Amino acid sequence: MFGMPRSPVPFKNVMRTCGKATRACGKATWTCGLTTSRSCLCWIGILCAAACSDPAPVRAQQTPPSEPELIVADLPTDPAAIVAVVGQTPILLADLLPKIDARIRMAIAKSGGQQPPEDQLKIARTNMARGLLVQAIQNKMMRESFLLQQVGTQTSQQRAEADAKLTQRARQMFRENELPELMKQYECSDLAELDDKLSAKGSSLLLRQSDFIDMMLGHLYISGNVDKEPEVSMAEIVGYYREHQEEYMKPDRARWEQLSAHFDKAGSREEAWKWINTMALEALYGGNLQAVARKMSHGSYANQGGVHDWTAKGSLVSEPINATIFLIPENKMSEIIEDQRGFHVVRVLGRKAAGYTPLAEVQDEIRNTIQKQKIAKSQEKTLRRMHKMIPVWSMFPGDIPGAMPLPGTAAPTPVQNSAPVQNRASVQNRDTGNTRPRYTARANP
Repeated sequence: MFGMPRSPVPFKNVMRTCGKATRACGKATWTCGLTTSRSCLCWIGILCAAACSDPAPVRAQQTPPSEPELIVADLPTDPAAIVAVVGQTPILLADLLPKIDARIRMAIAKSGGQQPPEDQLKIARTNMARGLLVQAIQNKMMRESFLLQQVGTQTSQQRAEADAKLTQRARQMFRENELPELMKQYECSDLAELDDKLSAKGSSLLLRQSDFIDMMLGHLYISGNVDKEPEVSMAEIVGYYREHQEEYMKPDRARWEQLSAHFDKAGSREEAWKWINTMALEALYGGNLQAVARKMSHGSYANQGGVHDWTAKGSLVSEPINATIFLIPENKMSEIIEDQRGFHVVRVLGRKAAGYTPLAEVQDEIRNTIQKQKIAKSQEKTLRRMHKMIPVWSMFPGDIPGAMPLPGTAAPTPVQNSAPVQNRASVQNRDTGNTRPRYTARANP
């Protein structure tokens, strides 16, 4: 299409292998805790794709952990078994199982009913449990941090009373805000129907409410400890501009009007020649090229009066038009231009020489960028402080910085050919003085 910037080559987002499916779903690789391996690449890819289709409530902004290695472990057989303890709050296997089972059902359905090999299914269940447990621990940690911030060193009874009050307020917000959205999203007329549809997804109204309460209190903790509008000095703006100056380099640009007579629409080259001459004469003597373009031009910009907004030199498909708009005088109609699609006449409305965008034009944009960076750093600092403040025991301690092994659980085994990563528990350890959680976990069978 002449006179228009070149369109990028379309990228076909076709996941030809399950490995690509796993890589394409960045959200799922954290959500499920899965990575590719030679032994179960196919089923892990399918399970990741299934996880992507499962809508989840919006969580507080966090930096996802680096992709963990694939492991295999014996999950407890009792749904009431404790798989993690966060502060004084236990997390049960039953909190994770419905989502795991629902995602496996979805994966089997997507594969046409094909059952995965038992060894691959075990690996997939283990690593989905890991990812879901990471989410649950993070939500509980933020909730515990907020509660600790509110009650300080008060007695356990006062803590329980404060927890009940905060939970009641969050539950009310769930009913007033989240519940109507869920009813609309799942197109339900009553709560029983909604609960059935959530159950098919591995969730329930009770679980969604519990997740919402944890995340709401966690969001309050993050919001209360992060400056939402940090100050940005002019010196910081200037420094950022100088450091990223190449990003603000602009090439030669032009803005112009265009009349076009295409060979295919005119019927032949001869008819197109007659048509472009008719339009050019009317624009020349009538003085309104845009009106002629709206009425007679074949160009894609005809409805806009043939006006093309600022376009960089060399970015047009039509080389003859590209050359002309950077050569002819401004506000003068060109001679008739021919390219492989037809005949054209242009009039340049303005040109801008290559150069750097002035700081005055981008300082607000830079200020917003620096503010976002400062907010992100403040959030990371708050999360690091939270990890130091709240003790965590987990069945998979390597997935949470500073977490301790849950007593009575065996260490997981890395899967052969799984991509190795650094054990994050060894990166950031914490001297808490705690050796056991308050709750006793069940031993794996």
